[in-house]
Amino acid sequence: MSRIVPHGVEAAAFARALDELSAIVGKDWVFVDNLPLSAYRDAYSPLADGVMLPSAAVAPNGVEEIKKILKIVNAYRIPIWTIGTGRNFAYGGPAPRQTGYVMLDLRRMNMVIEVNEKYGYALVEPGVSYMQLYRHLRQIGSKLWIDPAAPAWGGVMGNALEHGAGYTPYGDHFIMQCGMEVVLADGEVVRTGQGALAGSKHWQVTKHAAGPQFDGMFTQSNFGVVTKMGIWLMPEPPGYKPFMITYQREEDLEAIFEITRPLKVNQIIPNAAVAVDLLWEASAKTTRRHYFDGKGPLPPSIRAKIASDLHLGMWNYYGALYGPPPVIENNWKIVEEALMSIPGAKVYFDRENDPAWDYRVRLMRGEPNMTEFSIMNWIGGGGHINFSPISAPSGSEALAQYNLIKQRCHDHGFDYIGEFLVGWRDMHHILMIMYDRADEAMRKSAYNLFGLLVDEAAAAGFGEYRTHLAFMDQIAKTYKHNDGALWDLHHRLKDVLDPNGIFSPGKQGIWPKSMRTPA
Repeated sequence: MSRIVPHGVEAAAFARALDELSAIVGKDWVFVDNLPLSAYRDAYSPLADGVMLPSAAVAPNGVEEIKKILKIVNAYRIPIWTIGTGRNFAYGGPAPRQTGYVMLDLRRMNMVIEVNEKYGYALVEPGVSYMQLYRHLRQIGSKLWIDPAAPAWGGVMGNALEHGAGYTPYGDHFIMQCGMEVVLADGEVVRTGQGALAGSKHWQVTKHAAGPQFDGMFTQSNFGVVTKMGIWLMPEPPGYKPFMITYQREEDLEAIFEITRPLKVNQIIPNAAVAVDLLWEASAKTTRRHYFDGKGPLPPSIRAKIASDLHLGMWNYYGALYGPPPVIENNWKIVEEALMSIPGAKVYFDRENDPAWDYRVRLMRGEPNMTEFSIMNWIGGGGHINFSPISAPSGSEALAQYNLIKQRCHDHGFDYIGEFLVGWRDMHHILMIMYDRADEAMRKSAYNLFGLLVDEAAAAGFGEYRTHLAFMDQIAKTYKHNDGALWDLHHRLKDVLDPNGIFSPGKQGIWPKSMRTPA
């Protein structure tokens, strides 16, 4: 048996609880020895090994088993940490918030329950990955597109619940969510929206019902276990025109997003327009050591050589147009005139033998793939963590964020590797801090850099929308309007919905009363 036990639970009581859990799901689906539990660690973490490790894991195969599990963990006051596919890498992956939690692993619940071609939606369970849903749609001959996150192994439900984004016109995944089934801590099963109507045929058609809308309360929270979720899918358009534009100067970033904003707000460019920096783009094709074996950020001369060799800009802009070909061509004239007005801009509609171009083109038409994961080879050693502040789609805000964050990266010896993505009226800035986990000094420096960026970005008015497990409390404290009234509300809800504090304690800085640090 694992030597780790949940905090506050006696070993003998924990052993009895595991026996009771085994009676529910079967011994094969309760993991307590070291080998299976290694699957529930953050392999890319900025923390030292030996932290955020589970005491056990249990894998139910349906709502009825979940309800029985909750009865047991409530009785023994055992904290559980819920995962779907467990692929939330760069943000903690499948690891728990603290050592000792029991993993509630929902990967066995991986049914695509329904696909509705007429209304354009799917109803899925937590374990359904983007690739699984994509293959299912192809198998049944569907003409619907999914909107995948960059790695194909990610979960459709999990990514939406974490406020994730993709690259087609359906790129805001929570907006495209419609209808949830949730198991509360006391075992009660709730369906949101029209799903609350007995015999409803419109659960995935509209989010609204009589009374408050609760779906958002179960995103990035620990108030319940989501067991079913509807997701809207995009009908295959009659035309698709992807493009890439390279820009030669770092300071072009300001003009890029001043031009992009009206194109996005007016939906001339309907998908998530993204400006990718030189090294993020290059890392899909080469490695840092191929060009430079020194320490610290790359010298400007090396950056210029990479750009020249790979025909890249300091910023590399991807977008796509969709619809009837005449509409696409009319809209392209507007896009071309606007985005090509920046001196030195060069447009591409195809790039031969370019894996970065190929995977972006596939993402923008709803085809999941794993190419982006190859950027881990840039440094080697696997370590990476994403810093993800948000802002308005403003050129000046983009440039201010870039200059601030790039300087801090350089101060700590890291290259800036990032991208800016505009959804509609929001802009996500994804910084990829990459490091060799075997290099302890480098790993610690990455951790220190992240913590500094959290505070400095917040001081400048930029909050993170998503974060790694290790920084959830720090980021929660940056949302401090009116003495942290928002997190006070979170905690009031937590105390009512989960009085024993069993669901994912500490998720997003939301702690049960028994584990809460006095202010």
